[in-house]
Amino acid sequence: MSLMIWCLLIAGLLPIAAKAPVVYFQNRDNGYDNRHPRAQQQRLTGAGARAVAGHYNAYEAFPLFAAAVLLVIATDQVNALNQWLAVGFIGFRIAYHVLYLANWDKLRSLVWFFALLCPIIMIAQTATAL
Repeated sequence: MSLMIWCLLIAGLLPIAAKAPVVYFQNRDNGYDNRHPRAQQQRLTGAGARAVAGHYNAYEAFPLFAAAVLLVIATDQVNALNQWLAVGFIGFRIAYHVLYLANWDKLRSLVWFFALLCPIIMIAQTATAL
């Protein structure tokens, strides 16, 4: 079970980690505007805009994964498949962000889909096991 909890923690920290490239690009844009950071983020283009979009997407991906992990733990369905899916989600989400920054849109979308499948399969597998 501890692997599931570690994956949950890492997934919760991924949006924060995804902020690092955003800050980098904001600093390149005449310095980080701490008074109006969102307005500055909206002005970013290219890789900076992709960094912002990836950062927001990390927040969007977290709730379904968190719900899946908590469901698996609460129903005592921690098994090898669910653990692999949890680790897979983390790996896919890291790859997703790297691919977003690199502007590899087709591969990024495919990786996004695989990341989305991980919590869906976890939930479905848990529902059928009960």
